[in-house]
Amino acid sequence: MKKLKKIILLALCFTFNVVAGQQNVLDKVLAVVGNEALLESDIEVELMQLRAQGELVDSEMRCSVFEQLLLQKLLLAQAKLDSLKENEMAVSQEVEQRIRYFSAQLGGTQELEKYFGKPLFRIREELTEQTRERSLTQQMQMNIVSAAQLTPRDVEIYYKSLPPDSFPMIPDQYVIQQIAKYPPSGNEVRFQVREKLLELRERVMNGEKFQALAVMYSEDPNSARRGGELGMRLREELTKPFADAAFALKPGQVSQIVETEFGFHIIQMIEKKDEMANLRHILIRPKFSSETQQEAGRLLDSVAALIRADSISFEYGVVRYSEDKNTRMSGGYVVNPQTMATRFEKDQLIPNDYYVLRDMKKGEISAPFESKDNTGSDIFKIIKLKEFIPSHRASFEQDYMVIHDIAKSKKQQATLDTWVTKRIQSTYIFIEPDMRSCRFSREGWVK
Repeated sequence: MKKLKKIILLALCFTFNVVAGQQNVLDKVLAVVGNEALLESDIEVELMQLRAQGELVDSEMRCSVFEQLLLQKLLLAQAKLDSLKENEMAVSQEVEQRIRYFSAQLGGTQELEKYFGKPLFRIREELTEQTRERSLTQQMQMNIVSAAQLTPRDVEIYYKSLPPDSFPMIPDQYVIQQIAKYPPSGNEVRFQVREKLLELRERVMNGEKFQALAVMYSEDPNSARRGGELGMRLREELTKPFADAAFALKPGQVSQIVETEFGFHIIQMIEKKDEMANLRHILIRPKFSSETQQEAGRLLDSVAALIRADSISFEYGVVRYSEDKNTRMSGGYVVNPQTMATRFEKDQLIPNDYYVLRDMKKGEISAPFESKDNTGSDIFKIIKLKEFIPSHRASFEQDYMVIHDIAKSKKQQATLDTWVTKRIQSTYIFIEPDMRSCRFSREGWVK
């Protein structure tokens, strides 16, 4: 398991041209593209990543990786000729974030230095150089394909040039609006939650295991089964009230009650290293009585009745009554977080929402029902099925952006291919004899 963890860690650090933990680092030059050398260690890092993903690595795969790296070096060489500049601040931030992450995975900076066999400043230097090169390569590729712009007419021509059955099938899709209300928690409910957490905190102070109490009482299912443990987290990964309370603790200490948008917590510090910490927590959310639930339901029921009677529009109801900050200013339209569009496939919907939607007709407004918001908190809502798009083959009329993205991807690839073909012919390229037997997908690599 420890060996597998190291392989996965190295795979994540795929731009770091060092085969970590090995005394015999492979540094044989396999190719030169322009002024850029391609080392055997470059290939070994990529192949180790593929092995960690369960891929079968054979001679054909090795040659394929080699050609991909030749292409990256070709782009890098041109980026330097064009005097492209990377964003030094962005590079620095990415390097520091990776170092913190790798340190957390390995158990600290000392373990990181031991694992890579070099001091931290050297690791930082090498990782910075690799990050700069990757940034320049990406910029160069973006510059090349930026000319591949499409007009609506271009997209239409592309669509008509192919048989209809060559485009993907689009599943059933839903466009919905919602008016949402949080049940009033009231001071009594909040008091009950605080009392319960104070009791649990006192039990920990008296010697009971935090982990056992988290398994029994925490309402965060992902961490509860691990005894409340969150694992090593960067400070910025946590909500501010939670992070402020957690990072003020010493190992073993338990916080006072902390309120966040997720509910109420007590937190235990396990260990802290720089801006990362391993924490446990117990989360309890306010429980709403049937009376408060009925109150929220009655209000939404009256709003739905007004809309059905055309006394107010759905959009007015959103602005006047909805408490969901994510949809209140957009007419109640719910945005799919996976696509940032308003269309949802069945599996992308909150289950409670889909169970209501599946029996609705276009334009219909639901009865009030209980659901969840994006933090997992209870919420009551009414929804309107604004549009239902049955499953169909992607078409120009209904799925313009899908067709546009396919056409744009094809044009960008053709633009890049044309550039690469010309650049190979005009660039100095040397390939070590042992690698010349590879069957390359592009001609011209071997001069």
